[in-house]
Amino acid sequence: MVAPFVTAGETVHHIDVLHAVLEHEGCQGRAETMGVDYLGETVESLQAELSALDPAAIAQLNRQTVQALLPPGGSRNGLDCALWDLQAKQTAGGISALTGITMAPLHTLYTLSLDDPDAMARRAHEVPDLKRLKLKLSAQAPLDCLQAIREARPDAQLVIDANGSWTPELVMAAGDSLARYEVALLEQPLSAGQDDVLEKLGYPVPLCADESCQSSADLEALADRYDAINIKLDKCGGLTDALVIREWCQQNEKLIMVGNMLGSSLAMAPALVVAQGADFVDLDGPMWQQSDVEPSLHIDRGCIQPPLNRLWG
Repeated sequence: MVAPFVTAGETVHHIDVLHAVLEHEGCQGRAETMGVDYLGETVESLQAELSALDPAAIAQLNRQTVQALLPPGGSRNGLDCALWDLQAKQTAGGISALTGITMAPLHTLYTLSLDDPDAMARRAHEVPDLKRLKLKLSAQAPLDCLQAIREARPDAQLVIDANGSWTPELVMAAGDSLARYEVALLEQPLSAGQDDVLEKLGYPVPLCADESCQSSADLEALADRYDAINIKLDKCGGLTDALVIREWCQQNEKLIMVGNMLGSSLAMAPALVVAQGADFVDLDGPMWQQSDVEPSLHIDRGCIQPPLNRLWG
């Protein structure tokens, strides 16, 4: 990492990832996964899960069978996205032809790590070309941080990610201030499983489910609690289920955020498919890496170009 990535729940200095590679008739499909750390997934646990698969099942692997073979999470994400890449490379027109989704450049949010108000405001001021900022805020003086950042960057779109660290009392008390400082979205204010108080709340700022929504199986239970869903491939188990969530959000008039668990350009590339037309794109993982895969995504002032076919898709 180019700097510590600090949230309300953890500080990340480096990440371990797993690359999935599938070969068929001279073509190769690739993907990157790291799993869901707050659910206990590690590269080692993903390797063990994949190693335990029946060789006969692997021989019949496709995008449909992998959904039944593995639960949502990092292992399925790796196989699913590698299968999409493999099929895309065997298809004229690539991933756009397979999905019917036209790939276009997208502007990503840039994350400001949790820190004191002055430090966060200073960092916001240091990146004037990045117009969309995601603020990692805990329950400790979040409004002081927000005020300092808004004063430093009156031009920026601001999204707050509490990573489930706030209390119901803080959520209720903060609403008017969030609206006053023109916060575009409040992500996962309460911990997963403790967010029933958000039911039909009518909050002044749109509320987004992250940790509360792992896969498409969680959507119906959250429909009256959240205005937006954060889709992450590692959580839901790959592009296949991510597209299901995307369609559900469109049909149910929910805002769409497409996020990441950190990672290289290879991890972000399939997420760019789901992110087409999304309300919030949070795919700044490569911007936090000291090194990246080659070829990598071209990112300039927060604008991400579609991936080259040699990278993915």
